[in-house]
Amino acid sequence: MKKVLVVDDAPVDSQNLQRIFADAGWVVVTAASGAEAVAKAKAEVPDLIMMDVNMPGLDGFSATRQLMQDPATKGIPVVFVTSKDQKADRVFAQMLGAKGYVTKPYTADQILGTI
Repeated sequence: MKKVLVVDDAPVDSQNLQRIFADAGWVVVTAASGAEAVAKAKAEVPDLIMMDVNMPGLDGFSATRQLMQDPATKGIPVVFVTSKDQKADRVFAQMLGAKGYVTKPYTADQILGTI
């Protein structure tokens, strides 16, 4: 079974992604902040990380930068799931090494189609 780390500080958004992945047969691990995401990625070694951008403290861009610089986690694909829909945000995400970018609101088909 594949494992996904869902990172979002908004409980409703986190639960929605958890449901989508659980229904698709994935094991779901969650984090509510960028710092927690970095720690859980190292501990759980998921197959995929779904990362929100806007979070208090360490945001999703900064967390992804840390993950991509760490040999233990740099191979884990990161897909951003965010309300930020500016071209600059998408370009920055690509520069960080993100493998995908989905904007909120989204459908289950959009999420699963991206992965």
